[in-house]
Amino acid sequence: MTLRGELRTLVEATLSGPRSTPAVVAEVLREAILRGILTAGQQLRQEEIARQLGVSHIPVREALRQLEAEGLVRLRPYRGFEVSELSPEEVEELYEIRIPLECQALRLALPHLTDQDLEQAQAVLDAIDAEADPSVWSELNTRFHAILYAPSRRQRLLNLIRTLRTNVDRYLRLYISVMQRKAYSQREHRAILEAVRRRDEAGALRALEEHLDIACRMLVDYLRRERQASQRERGGG
Repeated sequence: MTLRGELRTLVEATLSGPRSTPAVVAEVLREAILRGILTAGQQLRQEEIARQLGVSHIPVREALRQLEAEGLVRLRPYRGFEVSELSPEEVEELYEIRIPLECQALRLALPHLTDQDLEQAQAVLDAIDAEADPSVWSELNTRFHAILYAPSRRQRLLNLIRTLRTNVDRYLRLYISVMQRKAYSQREHRAILEAVRRRDEAGALRALEEHLDIACRMLVDYLRRERQASQRERGGG
């Protein structure tokens, strides 16, 4: 891994606020993975990361353990840490967990959502329409869902959803940028928001479940095709 300009920019941005050293290292590496600066299968040498970021190896190790828990890196025997591969099986598992949790959060939040919450959610959707950067789009997408779930008042549930969405973020950016699904996703977002405005619980939950299920199926199909193409290439086809 080399500390390229993009990664250096991430370091400077992360250091702008008061954070513990492991948290800073984790955020820099996390964002580098999500933006594709660090790619799937790339080895993450602790000594080199520590030298490039100007820290000791201890916070680097703690940061890598945190990213391992988030599913962004994995520890390979005799090789050390490396960026996790994109996997259709992982997508299926993540969405199998996410869908019931996010539907539960929305169900609990619905009676407490205010007109101000709905205005904020609408403003985020408007911002997404005008946004071309997949990284920023992904952040706005997360904010839209977070606004709808926050009034559930279930902090552990919201923390679980936040972690799962971090796991999915690489896939979501792929879904939007490579697969060009932004317009479809926005229509689904608006269907969710409209049902919430009507206080139509069944309709809102159905729209949310369909929204997440469509993303899952599209990503799984895409990643399986990519895997098959890669296997054919390795086989000399």
